[in-house]
Amino acid sequence: MSVDEEVLKTIFHECRQCGTCCKEYRKISLRADEVAFIEKMGGHVGVNVSMAEICEKGLERASKEAKQKGKVYMIHPDEKGCIFLQHKNNKYYCGIYHYRPRVCRGFRCNLADDSFLNLFVGEGAMHLLGKDAFGL
Repeated sequence: MSVDEEVLKTIFHECRQCGTCCKEYRKISLRADEVAFIEKMGGHVGVNVSMAEICEKGLERASKEAKQKGKVYMIHPDEKGCIFLQHKNNKYYCGIYHYRPRVCRGFRCNLADDSFLNLFVGEGAMHLLGKDAFGL
């Protein structure tokens, strides 16, 4: 089945400030120049390494190589979401909005209902769809 890209573009709307994306996405890709700021502000930063890599190379070397390859992420360890997510007046706000990571800046979201998702994943689906302006 093929889906028309132009039709897909019409489903992405302006942010509703519901906070779902900041709660659901637990691993946000960071660029090298964003890591120090996120750490300084109290964000959780980690690297993507497998247990096999740790066993083979050791944690220090595996982590260093992952950083060199750009596999560095801001991590949200629980269902509360991003550490920078703030809630007031029944809306969610980013505490570092003007300095948020590039992936967050480009993210466009739509909470799709099951009528749309039935095309992809079957009946009764509810899912957060997202696409950022940078193709990530």
